[in-house]
This record gives sequence, structure tokens and C-alpha cells, in this order.
Amino acid sequence: MIASDPARSDDLSSLLSRASVEISSRGHQLAELCDNFAAGTDVTITFLPGDHYRHNVETAAALRRLGFNPVPHIAAREMASREALDDFFARARGEANVTRVLLIAGDVAIAKGPFRSSHDIRASGLLEAHGFRAVSVAGHPEGHPYLDTSGTFAMLWAWGNWARERDIHVDVVTQFCFEAAPILGFLDDLAMRGLALPVTVGLAGPASPATLTKFALRCGVGNSMRALRAQIGRYGRLLADTGPDEIVRGLLAAPRAVTAPIAGFHLFPFGGLRKSAVWRGEFLEGLRRQRETAKLAAQNP
Repeated sequence: MIASDPARSDDLSSLLSRASVEISSRGHQLAELCDNFAAGTDVTITFLPGDHYRHNVETAAALRRLGFNPVPHIAAREMASREALDDFFARARGEANVTRVLLIAGDVAIAKGPFRSSHDIRASGLLEAHGFRAVSVAGHPEGHPYLDTSGTFAMLWAWGNWARERDIHVDVVTQFCFEAAPILGFLDDLAMRGLALPVTVGLAGPASPATLTKFALRCGVGNSMRALRAQIGRYGRLLADTGPDEIVRGLLAAPRAVTAPIAGFHLFPFGGLRKSAVWRGEFLEGLRRQRETAKLAAQNP
């Protein structure tokens, strides 16, 4: 049994079918994206250390021409000045009709300019000045290396207040994990603190355990690494691709009251866009077959 609530299973399956996906700012994945994901998909664009925001804008404009919805990462610590951020926003809006951005601190320890965090970007006033209607911020179910738990939720409270004051949609996109428990715990913590922010759950697309381990270490994923190691032991081969099947099944099996804040899924295609698209299609087809089997069994006890 995958889920005790078939209606919620349908809901989450529908959200997975519309999951957003991530590509590099270099633009070299556009052909693979078109071959494997439908037009209208939200596509986030990474901002790697040392990159220039104009690459991000160029890729965003290319995505818009191809019929996708570009969602650039805004790496606060990579912005050398307020003028640079202003130009980034102006170009993103004018050249690619970007309406949603994903704010991150950035993977560098020392800020290149006046912005150290998503809070600093919010405080600049530039998001509303440029007319963005949706802002995503990062959530860390396994904790953040530079923020304690109280600091993390205080930041999310501030975002919720800002969103209500300015009538701008704000949601949380979580870091990927290798088991459902940290995600469910994060959702429960939000509820306990009265934080009614929608949550988009990040999923690590299928890749070899060695590749997943590399990205997990880079992204600060910690405790759920034991789940990845258990899968390596279970399947016995480092070369076998590992997908997020068990994470999604864990969410499907959880009570509706816990998973109610889930408003979407986001795929980190560590093993490539094609593998992520194939995994999603096969997983959803498996769910459909299981629902049909359960329905027939109920009709013919």
C-alpha cells in the first residue's frame, strides 16, 4: 500500500507530473531539455560560483523563446553591487519576461558585494520595484551549516510577513534528501510554528550513488546519507542508478495533514535530464497501475 489516502496520492502524483527542473546557466542542456520536458515547465537556472549574471539572463531568454518558464537563481553573495543586482533584475524582466526567481545565499564564504543572504536581497526593495510576483527561497530539512534552527524559521517568518504585506507569492524549495523523514519533519516544524508557506520538495534525480554522494557533500546534505549508503548495500553496485522512489513513497504514505503544505516538486537532474524524465514517467505509470489494481480489487472482493 503506497498511500492511505488515494485522493492525496492523486494530488501528489499530479504535482510530480508538473515538477520543475534545473539546468546550468551555460545553456548547453537546452536541446536535452526540449527532448524530455514539456513546454510550460518551470526551469530553474543555476548560479555557480564565479558565473556572471548575464549568462543567466541569456539562458532565461532562450528558455522563454522555447516555451519554458525561466526561474533564475539569484545568488546573493555573487552580486558585486546593488547596481549589478538592479541590472540583473531589469534584464531578466525585460529580456526573458521572468516573473519568479529563486533566492539563495550562494556557494561562496565571502560576499563579493553588499548582499550576504536572501534577507539582504529582500531588504533592497528591488524585487518589488521590478515587479516580480513570485519568489522562492531555500529550505533545508536537514539543517543549514550557517543557521541554527531558530534562525532558519525566523527567516521564513520574515518572508511570510513580507509576502503578505506586498501581496507577492513566496514559497520554499527544499534541498534534496535521501529519505522522507527529514522532509516530513520539516513540514511538521513549519506547521508547529504556524508558518503557512507552500513547500516545493526537492528530489535528487536518478544518478549513480557516487554522483549523488558528490553532490550531497557539496550541498551539505548530512543525516540522510545513511539512507543512500543503505541503498548501496542493498543493490550492491556503485554503478546502479538510484532514484528518489522511496522518498516519494514515504510522502505518499504520510497523513494528509502533514503533507498538505506540499505544493510541488523540483527535480535536481544529477544524472542528466533524460534520466530524470524517464524516472518520473515510469514512477507515475507504476502508481497508476497500482491504483487500477486497488480499484479492481475493491470492486471484486
